[in-house]
Amino acid sequence: MSARDRAGALAFGLNAETVAALWLRLKFYRILERRYRIREGEIDIIAARGSTIAFVEVKARPTMDEAVISISAQKRRRMSRAAHHWLATHPWAVNRILRGDALFIAPNSLPRHVPAAVELDLG
Repeated sequence: MSARDRAGALAFGLNAETVAALWLRLKFYRILERRYRIREGEIDIIAARGSTIAFVEVKARPTMDEAVISISAQKRRRMSRAAHHWLATHPWAVNRILRGDALFIAPNSLPRHVPAAVELDLG
């Protein structure tokens, strides 16, 4: 992949995260963090609504079908590690409902938010 292709992919991904954050806001979520990263993992968006904290993975692909099947076991492990770290630094959230959500983005389609799509290991 060339430097230009990588830059384009990064821009596409950042744009998708912005769209995802706006979509979640329309669904009355409050965005707590965007692009939360630690060495062992990352979470695209951390959002709250009511008593729920959602750790959201945003997947943007050329088609919705490709987006839906793109969350790997490795991604789930990395999200779990990041969520565990975030919870350790935000103890007020530990007693909330904790969920691993996915938000899928594809051109010419409305975003698709799937609550509890990602099984997180927070133990």
